[in-house]
Amino acid sequence: MVENKEITALLHLIDDPDEEVYGPVSDKIISFGKAIIPNLEHLWENTPSEDIQERIESLIHKLHFRDLTEDFRHWKEGSCELLQGALLTAQYHYPEMQATQALQELEKMRRNIWLELNSYLTPLEQINVVTSILYNYYKQKGVEIAYTQPEDFLINKTLETKKGNAISNGIVYLILCELLDIPVKAINIPRQFILAYFDPNYERMPHSEHPSEKIKFYIDPLNGQIYSHKDVENYFKRISVPPTPSYFKELSSKRVIQYLLEELSKCFDDDRNRYKMNELILLSNMLGE
Repeated sequence: MVENKEITALLHLIDDPDEEVYGPVSDKIISFGKAIIPNLEHLWENTPSEDIQERIESLIHKLHFRDLTEDFRHWKEGSCELLQGALLTAQYHYPEMQATQALQELEKMRRNIWLELNSYLTPLEQINVVTSILYNYYKQKGVEIAYTQPEDFLINKTLETKKGNAISNGIVYLILCELLDIPVKAINIPRQFILAYFDPNYERMPHSEHPSEKIKFYIDPLNGQIYSHKDVENYFKRISVPPTPSYFKELSSKRVIQYLLEELSKCFDDDRNRYKMNELILLSNMLGE
């Protein structure tokens, strides 16, 4: 714990009922950064008042969120790696999370898939290997998106519980394909989170073509099911939306994480948690700036 007279005096003022006093006090406490969290936790443990405990919890959350915002800013300006973005998103809900377990699990999956791959496999055979290892061997389960279940959106819990929705399962699938140099990307089909296997030579193909012509087939990350172009055409007819080219362009890692943050924010659309919804939307908007 950080100990000095100023911190001691500030902590004594946390219970001040006057918001005009408490406002500057809380700002000053937050200015000390995460180093002051042990002091706040110690105070929480020795405070009988639930109202004061709530204030302390709010201060700790603000300190974590300030650091997370900075981490996202560095991520946006740096590598924009999908795995790192997904781990940062999980840290919003689990600020003390250690990434080691998730990284070890992904490495085990990657290795098991890699052992089954070879250069003679067709694209469909490659994807059948990935799908079989992920959903049959590791028993990864897909669940429908439920905004009452924020953990289903988070990569650490998805890997730990072997259960995720289309977005979190899809991010795991994308990360594995990225690690194995398999050209699978997320695309922007409305009301779905769908992956597409792009022709490995698609970057050299003429840009005048419809982007869907660069796609060999589609993958549902909920369960690994393969869809053909005809299946996707029928889907667009069913929802009465014209299949414009923008729907078939690959989404960047940054856009995937933006989408994850936007969807996760919907889990907190109630009076008690709306500040979380607003913070997650703030992070998503920051990535789009």
